Amino acid sequence: MNFTRLVRLILSAVFTLAIVLMVLSAVLYVKIEPQLPSIELLKDVQLQVPLRIYTSDRKLLAVFGEKRRTPVQIENVPPVLIQAFLAAEDDRFFEHPGVDFQGLLRAGIELLRTGEKRQGGSTITMQVARNFFLTTEKTYLRKLTEILLAFKIEHSLNKEEILELYLNKIFLGHRAYGVEAAAQVYYGVGIDELSVARLAMIAALPKAPSRVNPVNDPTAALVRRNYILGRMYSLGYIDAEVYRKALAEEDGAELHTVQAEVTAPYLAEMVRDEMVMRYGEEAYTSGFEVVTTVESSLQTAANRALRDALLEYSRRHGYRGPEGHVDLAGVAADTWPDLLADFPALGDVEAGLVTAVEDHSARVTLRDRQTITIEWDGLSWARPYQSVNQLGKPPVKAADVVAVGDITRIETSKEGKWRLTQLPLVQGALVSLRPDDGAVVALVGGFDYRLSKFNRATQAMRQPGSSFKPIIYSAALEKGFTTASIINDAPVVFDDNALESTWRPENYSGKFYGPTRLREALYLSRNLVSVRILQSIGAAYAAQYAERFGFESSQLPKDLTLALGSASVTPLQMARAFAVFANGGYLVDPYFIRRIHAATGEVIYSAKPRVVCPDCPPGIEGILDDGDSNLNLAPAVITPQNVWLMNSMLQDVIQRGTGRRASALGRTDLSGKTGTTNDQKDAWFCGYNPSLVTTTWVGFDKLEPLGRAETGGQAALPMWMEYMGAALAGVKTQTREQPDGLVTVRIDPKTGLLARNGQADAIFETFRVEDVPQVGVDSRATGTGSGSGSGSGAVEQLF
Repeated sequence: MNFTRLVRLILSAVFTLAIVLMVLSAVLYVKIEPQLPSIELLKDVQLQVPLRIYTSDRKLLAVFGEKRRTPVQIENVPPVLIQAFLAAEDDRFFEHPGVDFQGLLRAGIELLRTGEKRQGGSTITMQVARNFFLTTEKTYLRKLTEILLAFKIEHSLNKEEILELYLNKIFLGHRAYGVEAAAQVYYGVGIDELSVARLAMIAALPKAPSRVNPVNDPTAALVRRNYILGRMYSLGYIDAEVYRKALAEEDGAELHTVQAEVTAPYLAEMVRDEMVMRYGEEAYTSGFEVVTTVESSLQTAANRALRDALLEYSRRHGYRGPEGHVDLAGVAADTWPDLLADFPALGDVEAGLVTAVEDHSARVTLRDRQTITIEWDGLSWARPYQSVNQLGKPPVKAADVVAVGDITRIETSKEGKWRLTQLPLVQGALVSLRPDDGAVVALVGGFDYRLSKFNRATQAMRQPGSSFKPIIYSAALEKGFTTASIINDAPVVFDDNALESTWRPENYSGKFYGPTRLREALYLSRNLVSVRILQSIGAAYAAQYAERFGFESSQLPKDLTLALGSASVTPLQMARAFAVFANGGYLVDPYFIRRIHAATGEVIYSAKPRVVCPDCPPGIEGILDDGDSNLNLAPAVITPQNVWLMNSMLQDVIQRGTGRRASALGRTDLSGKTGTTNDQKDAWFCGYNPSLVTTTWVGFDKLEPLGRAETGGQAALPMWMEYMGAALAGVKTQTREQPDGLVTVRIDPKTGLLARNGQADAIFETFRVEDVPQVGVDSRATGTGSGSGSGSGAVEQLF
């Protein structure tokens, strides 16, 4: 066979093979093409982006979702990063039509040489086709489908659009999808802050993201990074000097979790739950951004106030001992911090390992390898805990408190000195609202969310104790009582069918004070007076009246124990109730989501809270338009006169009553009420000024006594004071204008009647015009009266 004939045979074979391949390709195309997905889907692609939650001033609270992804537009991607990906994946990307036939030829030669199907020849466009539409299964049919899709993609999208899809979609290890998320996960910064070496490392990840990444296998990842840097140099993307420096750069990658800018996990969970209720599982993948009503400065103050109050309570009741103990004999000093790995910071309270004990000090090593010294001032408080009512002997030396090897907790005091502490067993809650519309500006549901996810601010049904009394007293005013009504504070026994037993209520002090004006009874929190008032107006009426403050009648007992707060309520409910006093008599609905944004930035939900508008005429709802939503008015539930009188009495709680400790804040616009339940199982303080209402609660989850003297004024009020002091710093004192229909006169403090001319001990009191008392003789209570609760004569209220 001569050479010419051989060439003809080869050409004929090649031609025949080409015809067969073309026919086969045509047949496959006709079969596959109708089944290909529409490329139009890529133009409106919905990337799986997690749910992000922000404060009202756009500080990050939380991120929820399995995939970490932060989409970026191609114009915001550093050119060097694009070049790194081109060098690593597809250097002819801007030249080929979606399929690199040279690459496919190389892959075919490799198949013929080894007999194995190996991934190869895939362009960036083909990877987009696979990532969005196909599986990773390695078959000839899938490869052909991938090629056909790549052609369709290139026909429908330009190169920049394809690159943007690729860089945002691709999986890069450790739940990071897209280049921006990868930069945050491995380096804790955005792609615009990465060096050339680190950009090359990001581009090195697609090959084996779960296995070969700088966290799981730093050595292999570095080899891959350096290969890409070499490719970038050979392709002319970087010069020799940049290449040399990048090769020499240490990577330093480590996992970075999403760091909230403001700590509010309990409220973030409330938002997550609400979003799932609205949108189902799509809440985690649709890129929603939720702007809450939380104000970052107030939330930070609330966190600190609750933490400080619970730690202070824990110190008052003694030291329970270390959380753990290790034998340091033979343990190298440079490994001591590793012994704290299982003791994370909780409530911003760090764990420490005691490494040396002197006469009146102790040296402690922290997780960050810092060594500190706790002086005697930070140890001497630690009398041994024996019970909530009993402490052991005061320590006289450091060894009475700690020992080498103890794992304990440390904090800095307000003076900036190190102090021994412990995680509190007691829990607490704080919730703060804007009374004019119910916006939740701060909420803390416990000492630390990682210790307990139970949200005590919204889920803990606890007895409010005396903090419920203002509701009863407001009802009494509505029934005709006045602030000067005289009620006998004397022993009483009730055989109440609703109680199923004989009941002998007592004052907290155990003492009895005789005839007492209603104002005094409230600010001094006299239990017996409150019971007698409720007996007069009726428990059923009081429960019905409490509905005006947002309570449900079904949750309130219809017996005389209601006077002492025997209902089961949450701190959020109490804050809503006191908002009625704070805002002038209107019932608002607490809310915590202000806006919801779609992934595109479009506002798809905007809150329309009921707002307080005392100057708006009736029927104006729906008439005024603010450009986005119609005005939604909060209903008036008690009269301005009732509100003003209640505010006056609740201000006295702080000025000279059970909450007088709060007078240290130096403001005259504060009102509130302490609350303590039987055996001090719950401690409350509910208080406000015209712009902010806040409820604080302290107690054990298992309804155990807090200890003697742990009243609302002792356990809960300091938390309220610290928070309100910070929240109202720089806010001018606000005065309330006395409404029409009230008059102030001088009265006899013993009888509640108008004072006689020249009476030396007369005091001023305010009444509704129709309730001004008359001049009369002293007929103070004897403890046997049964007043009707109506009429203008204060001495009629004798029982």
